[in-house]
Amino acid sequence: MTERREKRLTLKDLKSLRSPRRPSRREFLRTAVAGMSGMLIADRFLVKALYAKPALAQAQTQAQPEKMVFSMIVVDFNKCTGCRTCETVCSSVNNKVLVNGKELLGLGNPALANIRVYPYNPDVDVPVTCLMCEDAPCIDACPVEPDPQTKHKAIYREGLLPVLRNDLNRCIGCGSCAEACKAARVGAIIPNRETNKPERMCTLCGGDPQCVKYCPYGALSHIVEGMPGRHYGLPSDTVAKMLTELWYGKQ
Repeated sequence: MTERREKRLTLKDLKSLRSPRRPSRREFLRTAVAGMSGMLIADRFLVKALYAKPALAQAQTQAQPEKMVFSMIVVDFNKCTGCRTCETVCSSVNNKVLVNGKELLGLGNPALANIRVYPYNPDVDVPVTCLMCEDAPCIDACPVEPDPQTKHKAIYREGLLPVLRNDLNRCIGCGSCAEACKAARVGAIIPNRETNKPERMCTLCGGDPQCVKYCPYGALSHIVEGMPGRHYGLPSDTVAKMLTELWYGKQ
């Protein structure tokens, strides 16, 4: 992933803060054909390898664990209408309930969502969710010593997705992670009101973000790797101020 740039966005830059350009149909077909050709060639050699030395092939597969793929949800502020569908869908999917032994979608209480839409006056709505920062200032700020076996602090990452997890048994509820996120990025971590332990971190819905899928205006995009650094470190107040000047003029 491209390293984060320290330079803040200007009003001129904000006009380009929208989903990255989609490839043309010709570009897509050219890439797809090249990819399929490579897959077919690879498959021919793979079949021979499996029949010749299955044990060796299995050992090589086990020796090369899959790499964590960084991705994030990007907002096109020019398309967001503040309908808060993303909050309802997120809450419903990530807070399921058991009814007669069957797991069902939750009620969709926006207060339990991992993405939040902050309204401003004049009419500006700014969705905020975890940026999946590769350098993770929230993890750096955690004062809990890493576990000797897992090497994890109280807040950590593991697996193929860059989502944040919190070890409730080791977390001391100091709120350092939330403060670091608010100071360095967007304030996506919301401490629990009773325990002060971090909550509301995006789960990416297992790699298929439902807020992106159900946004009725296409304001959200799930971008995998290669994000430009300028999308980092923009708290909602800053974005709202810039959008207000862009849309309504200086107040």
